[in-house]
Amino acid sequence: MKPVNEGGTYYLVCSRCGYKVKATERDLALYGLKVKIEHSEKEKTLVLKDSGEANLPVTREVTCPKCGYHEAYYWFIQTRAADEPPTRFYKCRRCGHVWREYE
Repeated sequence: MKPVNEGGTYYLVCSRCGYKVKATERDLALYGLKVKIEHSEKEKTLVLKDSGEANLPVTREVTCPKCGYHEAYYWFIQTRAADEPPTRFYKCRRCGHVWREYE
C-alpha cells in the first residue's frame, strides 16, 4: 500500500486492487509524512509581549552592579536543594541588567 493525498487527506491505497483506507497518524509517521494542522480563529493563541515586570515587586534596597541605579524588580526561584533558601533575582529598572543573590 502506498500513501496518496486526496484533498488534504491521506489514504493508503493498494496498487493491485485499488482498495483504500484513511491513513492514521501512525501510518503517516511510518511513511515520514506530515499533516498540516489548521486552526480556527477561536483556537488560535494570542501571544502578547511579556509584561511580567509590571506584576513584580520593586525594591529600593539594592544597587545595580552595572549602572548604580537603586531600584530593581525582584523574584525568588528555588535553584538549589529544597532544604536551602531560594535564590533571589533582581532586574534593574533602568538598564534591565539581571543578577542573583544567594541568602
